[in-house]
Amino acid sequence: MVRRVVVGITGASGALYAVRFLKAALEAGLELEVVVTAWGQRLLLEECGLNLKADELGAWLDARYGPVQRTGSVRVHREGDLGASIASGSQLWEGMVVIPCSMKTLADIALGVSSNLLTRAADVTLKERRRLVLVPRETPLQLAHIENMRRVTLAGAVVLPAMPAFYFGPRSLEDLADFIAGRALRLLGVDRPLVPPWKG
Repeated sequence: MVRRVVVGITGASGALYAVRFLKAALEAGLELEVVVTAWGQRLLLEECGLNLKADELGAWLDARYGPVQRTGSVRVHREGDLGASIASGSQLWEGMVVIPCSMKTLADIALGVSSNLLTRAADVTLKERRRLVLVPRETPLQLAHIENMRRVTLAGAVVLPAMPAFYFGPRSLEDLADFIAGRALRLLGVDRPLVPPWKG
């Protein structure tokens, strides 16, 4: 059975987290519905060289990381398209991840502000009691950030801060990003380890 997941990418620094998540999710055979904010588009380009408006994602991943088999699919939605399928709870998807998640987006989700397709899809995910994983990338945190994390947690979301571990001996930025991408996949019910697990 094909698994459908919504992916939100915002303008928090850390676009590599999104890229590594997309790569792993496509290799795992997921059907991805992707929404990228304008600032998310800018950081994908500035930090990773990926132009989602012009580049074909599979070809870009092949050029960057080498060709591999990808059985998944990706559909990119416009941020302002509130008429898209994922704006409705009548559509089925198993979960959603916002990676990376800006503090503005976190605040909008915490307060139920559905001003664009990304925050609307997150709102639908919560109201339909589906798994929502938020990957904030900000430091240090001020009280409003912490309170908004508390609010979304009480609403049913999982906050997965972009805090990679070092126990597995990472050798690259991709290794560190894979730690977070792998955790996000696991929280969405996809058991695809991207780094060696802690053995105790």
